[in-house]
Amino acid sequence: MNKLINGRRVAALVVAAGFLFGACASTDNSADTASGVSGKLKVFGAFATAKEEPWDGVINDALQRAEDAGTIEYSFVDKIGYAGDMERVLRESCAKDAPAIIFGDAFGNEEAVRRVAAECTGTAFVFGSGSGPTNPNVAVFDNWIHEPAYLAGMLAGGLTKSNILGVVGAMPIPEVNRLINAFIAGATAVNPKITVKVSFINSFFDPATAKEAALAQIAAGVDVIYAERAGVIEAAAEKGILAIGNMSDQSSIAPDTVVTSVMWNMNPTVSYVIDQVARGAFTAQDLKDFSMMGKGGASLGPINTKLVAPDLAKKVTDQLAAIENGAFRVDINESQPAGSVTVGG
Repeated sequence: MNKLINGRRVAALVVAAGFLFGACASTDNSADTASGVSGKLKVFGAFATAKEEPWDGVINDALQRAEDAGTIEYSFVDKIGYAGDMERVLRESCAKDAPAIIFGDAFGNEEAVRRVAAECTGTAFVFGSGSGPTNPNVAVFDNWIHEPAYLAGMLAGGLTKSNILGVVGAMPIPEVNRLINAFIAGATAVNPKITVKVSFINSFFDPATAKEAALAQIAAGVDVIYAERAGVIEAAAEKGILAIGNMSDQSSIAPDTVVTSVMWNMNPTVSYVIDQVARGAFTAQDLKDFSMMGKGGASLGPINTKLVAPDLAKKVTDQLAAIENGAFRVDINESQPAGSVTVGG
């Protein structure tokens, strides 16, 4: 476990009647273990993949920022996988540290997370999920970044010379499909002539397979590619074609070829949950709104003005303003993109 919390435990924050910090039913820990030596809330991160995977990286970065700001004491375990270890890791965390909050990526580990949460009712479980919250202590979130994905699609549609765009994604699940469909919709809005090749690698984190899929698309005529998964930008840079990053600002990977990035910001979600738990007001809820543009949870990264003409950039920023002021809504389409193929395991 990274950054293990040491030292004497002291009294936790006073909590309201609606939600009390307790320990797992199977442990003997009491409410005062929810805060560390300074009285800060103890927060644990549980990640199935490596924290370098962009999705988990965004969550980890937000929690790290909260610790750096002095709000929480934070520790995490990553690379847990999907073979049953998530349940063990969560039980160990509840038994040894009784954290006030556990954040993580439940996808693929849904049942394990909810089983442990049902026993560890004094801890707030806040996990990425395509399902709903569960009373009393499981809140859910997701990366609702379809709005900036639409804007990125507009850029791609305006930049392509071959009229063939590419997307390499994880797998055809709703959470991924809605980003790809929004990207396609944005591209089509500015260039009805485009076609889009979509490849799924059947993994959340397999940069080598993602890179191979991207190279195959480039060989088939793609000249702008949306890197929904890690590994794609590197392929685009090697071949000198344009790429669009995902989850965070990925321009540093290839400054000369990354047009922009579709960005997710977990700070609003993390701040809200920490505040709710500290005030004893935490409830099981869907935290969707905190990952959308309206609350600062989603954004379009900086547009590379060396690659994008001013008129196209203005068209995109005007549309961004329309989304923010409610004049334009990006539809949520979670169906599998037509013509998509799976190329991985």
